[in-house]
Amino acid sequence: MSDQKEQQINIELDEATAEGIYSNLAIINHSHSEFVVDFVTLMPGVPKAKVKSRIVLTPQHAKRLVAALAENIQRFEATHGAIKDTGHPQIPLNFGPTGQA
Repeated sequence: MSDQKEQQINIELDEATAEGIYSNLAIINHSHSEFVVDFVTLMPGVPKAKVKSRIVLTPQHAKRLVAALAENIQRFEATHGAIKDTGHPQIPLNFGPTGQA
């Protein structure tokens, strides 16, 4: 019987990526072979929003991601209490009146 070493993956995270990108909207589309998740940032009073990041996943990886998110949400709620769902805002969002200078 040969010794099987546990395979380790060295994951690097550069400074720019570590800062992250804020997103308050995710748009998800799929085909038979992939899921595409576009992360968008909507800002108050700005009628246009840009996709900040796009992630393309296999269906199998998308399913694993959903399971991992569900597990992490359960852990979060066990520590911090239930996350309140404020409903699904209609798009375009109305953030209230805009100011003029």
